[in-house]
Amino acid sequence: MERVEVSFPSGSEQCAAWLYPPDGVPKPRPLVVMGHGLGGNREMGLDRYARRFAAAGMAVLVFDYRHFGASQGAPRQLLHIARQREDWRAAIAFARSLRGIDKTRIALWGTSFGGGHVLSVAPEDDYIAAVVAQVPFTSGWSSAMAKGPISLTKVATVAATDLVIGSLRRRPIGIRLAGRKRAAALMSAADVPEGYGRLAEESERYEPKVAARIAFSALFDAPGKRAKALKMPVLYVVADHDSIAPAKPTLRAAERTKHAIVKRYPAGHFDVYFDDVFEQTVYDQTQFLVSVLRP
Repeated sequence: MERVEVSFPSGSEQCAAWLYPPDGVPKPRPLVVMGHGLGGNREMGLDRYARRFAAAGMAVLVFDYRHFGASQGAPRQLLHIARQREDWRAAIAFARSLRGIDKTRIALWGTSFGGGHVLSVAPEDDYIAAVVAQVPFTSGWSSAMAKGPISLTKVATVAATDLVIGSLRRRPIGIRLAGRKRAAALMSAADVPEGYGRLAEESERYEPKVAARIAFSALFDAPGKRAKALKMPVLYVVADHDSIAPAKPTLRAAERTKHAIVKRYPAGHFDVYFDDVFEQTVYDQTQFLVSVLRP
């Protein structure tokens, strides 16, 4: 299947993206915009989903956030919630500018931290046709509490240092993305090193640290609170044993969503990207997208 390297402007920089045009599908075509989670880039497992969606007749745009992957932005590895949501808006605008794309049949697909982004951005746009939120980050407080007090204290210490010293010297102080339970890492649980590690191994551009200051803004971010404002169909992909984005706040968000479909799996946060659980989830997501994006 053809995959085209493209880019689009966001702020004063360019976001790198892959565009998957489906073969043999009449124009205008529906399109799915896809973005990754915390510290992730497009090389970390997203191609698998994109190819399935494209095979089902949808164009797909998979992009890297600014400061990550192949996209521009300095300093590198700066994880900024508002900027990443600006990148989503820019990706949607670019998708609508593409020839042969139906501007009324654009869906958003976000996973983990990106799942929180799509829940936050979609209510702003009356023309988004559907949303897939895979193991979404819906409550910063709930995710922080799942870490436990030891890891939380360690992360807060590094984050405070970055806010003060990193800002003064204009060079962020990094913190690890992934670690075991009680580690000074943004994601710290027993299944994190193996699960996130498998994704990281797929990317030549992956970097293990990000600017630590994100810990404070993420703590107070609660995308699940926007659920009532979602007017389009939303598929919530929930891992019952999620150690990173706990299932309970996501299920509460789904209850407040007008047109919600919930698919639950007896799995952990990273299981959805691999093996049998991936096959189950990508099948369900494809069926959902085909049903809601059908002309």
